[in-house]
Amino acid sequence: MNKNYMRAIPKEWRTISKAYAALGDEHRQRILLTFGPGERLNVSQIVEVSTLSRSAVSHHLKILREAGVLQSRKEGKEVYFWINKAFLVDAMETVVEYIRVNA
Repeated sequence: MNKNYMRAIPKEWRTISKAYAALGDEHRQRILLTFGPGERLNVSQIVEVSTLSRSAVSHHLKILREAGVLQSRKEGKEVYFWINKAFLVDAMETVVEYIRVNA
């Protein structure tokens, strides 16, 4: 057992902690699962398939974007979102590697 509970969180983990926290919410998981491979969706498209209000979907999208899980771009009046695949793969691999080496 490592008894130094207060040791510093690994640098690699600092950038991914928000992503894991964001993905801990079931609504945000459902939003993520709405995207097909390489798909870009706007708020209206996500609201169409969701049980949430537009403002709730917008709130969850903001959290996912700020956590690095989604990327976005404004095109005209619409904001399109897509999965930040490279970031998520790196975040998952970072934790898996830690488990492989240290667990």
